[in-house]
Amino acid sequence: MNWTAEDTTALLDTVARFAREALVPHVNDWDAQATFPRALYREAARIGLPGLGYPEHLGGTPAPWRARNAVSQLLARRTASGGLLASLFSHNIGLPPILHHGSVELQAEVIPPVLRGEQIAALGITEPGGGSDVARLRTTARLDGGDYVIDGEKTFITSGLRCDWITLAVRTDPLNQGAGGISLIAVPCDAPGLSRTALHKMGWHASDTAHLRFDGVRVPARCLIGQAHQGFRMIMGNFNGERLAMSALALGFAEACHDEAQAWARERKTFGQALVEHQVVRHKLMDMRMRIASTQHWLDALGDRADAGDHSPDWVGQVCLLKNHSTQAMQANADAAVQILGGMGFMRGTASERIYREVKVMMIGGGAEEIMKELAARQFGP
Repeated sequence: MNWTAEDTTALLDTVARFAREALVPHVNDWDAQATFPRALYREAARIGLPGLGYPEHLGGTPAPWRARNAVSQLLARRTASGGLLASLFSHNIGLPPILHHGSVELQAEVIPPVLRGEQIAALGITEPGGGSDVARLRTTARLDGGDYVIDGEKTFITSGLRCDWITLAVRTDPLNQGAGGISLIAVPCDAPGLSRTALHKMGWHASDTAHLRFDGVRVPARCLIGQAHQGFRMIMGNFNGERLAMSALALGFAEACHDEAQAWARERKTFGQALVEHQVVRHKLMDMRMRIASTQHWLDALGDRADAGDHSPDWVGQVCLLKNHSTQAMQANADAAVQILGGMGFMRGTASERIYREVKVMMIGGGAEEIMKELAARQFGP
């Protein structure tokens, strides 16, 4: 890949313009409406956003992690809307298993229309009684002739209401109730027997989130991703990319909080002085900068290692810890920003208020803090 620093600069200029013109003016309305127009997927596709990191023959643009992380960070900082970005880019957790493990035919069927913004892809892992215990999932898929027949439920599914394809984790070996009995299947969402129910959330209002039920849903056997009963390893590998991307988003949200708090502190006057003239406020702003800087350096280092092909246990463990560190930085900065803004920080329409509501899903989604610590400890060894 002949990607240069100039390529990254040009890409970020394009993305910044897209954010400024197509996203930022509408973010508050979309949050209030609890949705955003489906046409936005095509608008993003016109500048190649959905295709970043995907091969050219499938309609994408190969790009290094360092550049893709910079795009995620910029979009988070400008829009301050996790819900918008979660749904608009849900394909980045739904498509990678197909890209890395699916047949050539399955890749050609699913990936190009998603990258063109014509269809929406999602990932279905979490179940009502499962949460982080992926190895114990209960949704089943049994072979019946040339089809898999799927029964079960998934919940907290981003883009679950309007996705056209869902990469679904299922149990294909009823005799193996652990990790070894799990497979991944690409499910077309117009299949009979699939029902969807909207879920209402604390934050991420602009994102559609759904509970899915599969009642005898038939899917052609050719939609199996990779080999049967090998899905758990694919899921774990997919989580690594998701966590790295979430870290970039969390960093951007932490920056958005600092931007808003600093601007407010410079303009707002109390006791005859601008807020920023008070030492306690300046120190809060410096704490925010410190968290941003440490997260930035760690993110860049792990992005560079990923681009160099390093997916060692040490890299995996550090990604887990970075995910915790970045979301903790987001949480601390959101709290500090709301405090600096005072009553205004409690009002809808401020970036800090929205990010304050959305921080918990970032700390839980993709692997809760406790799971991240334990997984990291296992990677590093005794």
